[in-house]
Amino acid sequence: MPELLKAEDLCCHFRLKGPWGRGPLLKAVDGVSFNLFPGETLGLVGESGCGKSTLARLVLGLLPLTRGRVWFGGADLTGMPRRALKAMRRQFQVIFQDPYSSLNPRMTVRQILAEPFIIHGLGSRSERRAWVAELLAEVGLEPEHLERYPHEFSGGQRQRLGIARALALRPRLMVADEPVSALDVSIQAQILNLLAQLQERHGLTYLFISHDLSVVSQISSRVAVMYVGRLLEMAPREVFARARLHPYTEALLAAVPLPDPQQPFRPPALKGEPPSPVNVPSGCPFHPRCPEAQFPRCQDEVPAYRETAPEHWVACHFR
Repeated sequence: MPELLKAEDLCCHFRLKGPWGRGPLLKAVDGVSFNLFPGETLGLVGESGCGKSTLARLVLGLLPLTRGRVWFGGADLTGMPRRALKAMRRQFQVIFQDPYSSLNPRMTVRQILAEPFIIHGLGSRSERRAWVAELLAEVGLEPEHLERYPHEFSGGQRQRLGIARALALRPRLMVADEPVSALDVSIQAQILNLLAQLQERHGLTYLFISHDLSVVSQISSRVAVMYVGRLLEMAPREVFARARLHPYTEALLAAVPLPDPQQPFRPPALKGEPPSPVNVPSGCPFHPRCPEAQFPRCQDEVPAYRETAPEHWVACHFR
């Protein structure tokens, strides 16, 4: 099956300002490669600040690439003319983390959902009204909500509006950037079920970003683990569940709280904090926190990101 999205060696570096001019180089994303096939969901997990959202914006063309290339449906998006890129963007959309800040507070629901059609010059006024009503029903909201403003909705309802807006142009790929992290657990389940239903109904492909491994394991076909701007492991969900390789992946799973009060307390699996992307450790970026690090190799040599089994990629010297 031909891949829908291909990202090759994506890098995004920012030059910070120092007190006397040029400051240090911040490596938000540093050499990330992956692909996505039609109809699948790739779950991207990692601690806060590891570069997940920056990677999503690189894929969508919302940030400039320092290095690398992105292909969508066989078309090279890197350096594509602005008008051609605008037409291409109808095929990939984004669901933002905060549904309140991503919706214009001065616009009604009808105006918010009609805006994508207006921007791309699609349909007459009557057709847009019909499409907006159809979108609202598809995400489980009622016709009387059309004339309300975002502040009149709950967090879960606002996220449904964000999903409806992203779905408006019938994209092939949807990037979901922490779409349920700001919601209650019961509402999270409803939104995840809605995303699964829409994927089945429309054949959508998802890049699903989260720091919650339990959520990612529920919705994803494959799981990728990110740390300080780099991918450390990627594998199909079933392989990820039983045959994880990287010590960081094991530590992330060990940090997930158990919903059983009878289980004994487990001390934190990792000590210390993730390093700053301004000062990434030499060699393996995880070696200062890794319980299995071996010196001097882990400190001096960057591990190759290699395929150790079919569809199972890992960046570790000893796995």
